[in-house]
Amino acid sequence: MSVEQFETIALYLCVSGLIAYMLFVMYKLAVESKAGKIGAFAIYLTLGLGIFGFVAKKVLTLVISA
Repeated sequence: MSVEQFETIALYLCVSGLIAYMLFVMYKLAVESKAGKIGAFAIYLTLGLGIFGFVAKKVLTLVISA
């Protein structure tokens, strides 16, 4: 395994872990603040856009390079 392959795998594993932790934090924030359905939706939508951006960037780079 080359250094580049290791870095790529480590990046996506670590970022996936951070995304999972971010989802947990969003859930706890929605529950502890008693946000309700609309508030929880707003929390997931606004904070989830960062996750969407990361995934969309990877998909776009794959589509453009193909």
